Amino acid sequence: MNNLLIALGALFLALLFGGLIQGLDRRLTARIQRRVGPPILQPYFDVLKLWAKEPLFTSSMTEVCAWGGLAGSAAALGLFFAGQDLLLVFFTQAVGAVLPAVGALASPSPYSQTGGQRELLQLAAYEPVLLVVLACVGQASGSFSANAPLHLSGPLLPSLPLTFAALLLVMGIKLRKSPFDTAASAHAHQELVRGLYTEYSGPSLALLEVAHWLDTLLLLGICALFWATSLWGMTLLIALVWLGEIVLDNASARLTWPWLLAVFWGPGLLLAAANLAWVVW
Repeated sequence: MNNLLIALGALFLALLFGGLIQGLDRRLTARIQRRVGPPILQPYFDVLKLWAKEPLFTSSMTEVCAWGGLAGSAAALGLFFAGQDLLLVFFTQAVGAVLPAVGALASPSPYSQTGGQRELLQLAAYEPVLLVVLACVGQASGSFSANAPLHLSGPLLPSLPLTFAALLLVMGIKLRKSPFDTAASAHAHQELVRGLYTEYSGPSLALLEVAHWLDTLLLLGICALFWATSLWGMTLLIALVWLGEIVLDNASARLTWPWLLAVFWGPGLLLAAANLAWVVW
């Protein structure tokens, strides 16, 4: 019962602060580009406006997959903050990540089909890396519980620097940042047709926007595990990573999908696997 209450509380706070993080992201991006930018609360207004629109679908699978994507993201975040097994968190978020691609592929739109195929390629690229990253965290902590790093005598980062570097690559895709936003960009300055999200509209698009908030907080939470022994160190690490992703997004061009696979199946997977071998042996 305590774990359930913690999970529900974490989801409530995620809904409260997730849109705020996205709003700050948009504002900082605008400032980097010498624009005024939207209000910080604009993501909330966008979700409410989308929810009020009439639902239109080219396939019934679109709405089902939108709800499934949100459910997977919410369940993964709840399990993480309730201190459950990191591997369970991984497989839960993987289900939530693949369903929007299934909905996109169910549509006859060529833009949606292309976005869905690219999303599946991205999943094939980063999911193995994320799995090895969580395996490294569990091995170094002595337990796969998400709470285990909180009880260590020192932070994980000094013993898992290569794993942390691999996690930064994963965050680039999950946060929809350049150069890894091959399937769909989070900002209008990148493209007019959003690939994966092209056929999602109204309430279904609102659901996926909220799911993106939850995914962002989950990734930042995993990042925090690398310095979980100090609240100030954890906060500083999250802030630096988040700001670094925004700067990289505005300073990088988008990679093609062959380059994306090469980066993650080459350096990304190698970094995480080498650090896992270092921790185990």
